[in-house]
Amino acid sequence: MHVHDFHATILHLMGFDHKELTYRYAGRDYRLTDVEGDVVWEVLA
Repeated sequence: MHVHDFHATILHLMGFDHKELTYRYAGRDYRLTDVEGDVVWEVLA
């Protein structure tokens, strides 16, 4: 599991949408999971 996938999964469990959770830095929006993270559903089963 990649760290971006891990972050996306933890954020999902906390009730956040990792694709919508952004912060602005130097005029650009950034996400904690960058552009790679996906929720790993197999871990949640």
